Amino acid sequence: MFKIRLLVSALALASSISVASAWETLPTEAPAPADNPTTAEKVALGQMLYHDPRLSSTGTVSCSSCHNTMLGGEDNRPNSMGVNGQTGGRSAPTVWNAAFNKVQFWDGRAASLEEQAAGPVTNPIEMGMKSWDDVVARLKTIEGYNQAFEQVFGKDSISKENATKAIAAYERTLITPNSVYDKYVEGNKALLTVQQVRGMEKMAELGCTSCHSGPAFNGGGMFQKFPVIGNDYFEAQFHLKKDKGLAEVTKNEADEHLFKVPTLRNIALTAPYFHNGSVKTLEQAVLVMGKVQLGKELSKEEIADIVAFLNALTGEFPKQTMPTLPGTPGKTFN
Repeated sequence: MFKIRLLVSALALASSISVASAWETLPTEAPAPADNPTTAEKVALGQMLYHDPRLSSTGTVSCSSCHNTMLGGEDNRPNSMGVNGQTGGRSAPTVWNAAFNKVQFWDGRAASLEEQAAGPVTNPIEMGMKSWDDVVARLKTIEGYNQAFEQVFGKDSISKENATKAIAAYERTLITPNSVYDKYVEGNKALLTVQQVRGMEKMAELGCTSCHSGPAFNGGGMFQKFPVIGNDYFEAQFHLKKDKGLAEVTKNEADEHLFKVPTLRNIALTAPYFHNGSVKTLEQAVLVMGKVQLGKELSKEEIADIVAFLNALTGEFPKQTMPTLPGTPGKTFN
């Protein structure tokens, strides 16, 4: 039975070799900018800052609160919760493989991980600090951070620029290679089931991979209008057009409903789906995407095949030891 399944899988692949040749594996390392080379010491500092809730006004919210590296790199909420129980209007994108995005945030307003790391800290709904000057002043009162920053950047080096560089350096290590899909593309054709191969080929046939292309299945940083095709039934349920996407930043009508193409890597772990977290299941997300992006009414079998393939994109999380944060004996910030 196993040999029959393997043979059918191989024949299915051979029937569309031109499609299969376009599939790419995920790199195991992400390139770093020239002004922020990756070092082990910098990554360790960034990991501390990433997990430290003292970067928030209430001392209760860290980067990892919304981008949980013990799960799918986000929080499985429709809308993430920040300080004082506040929620925003968007679902947290995954931090896993974010190093392969050319822009960050759903609306692409940050051009780098360094720029992205600065934003949530002073967002009043997210981490709520009044300014980065306040963040820097707080960090300077923590002796362990003075020592850690000096080791990485030199004496008296605690600053917004260096803190965000360290966080970005840590985030560049959050890569999830070696999924079943990756191993299949590398030559182990026994790993994908016949159904997963069908789903893989169906995605190419439908045009899903025209946007979700490249090793991270994110188009390499492209923007795409969402939804492309109006649908009153889905709009009433999911309010997909309420958020104007890039236009919320640029105030340009031509940018309305443009969003950064999200990665499909680990998508089985990151429900609920879409920019507003309005769709609860992966099956429903595939159904909606077929209708509002491709103008296709997908059958239950096609949806099941695509979902089966998407489950093969779950990669291996890097092994991490959670950091011990620098203490503040005998005092608190709140």
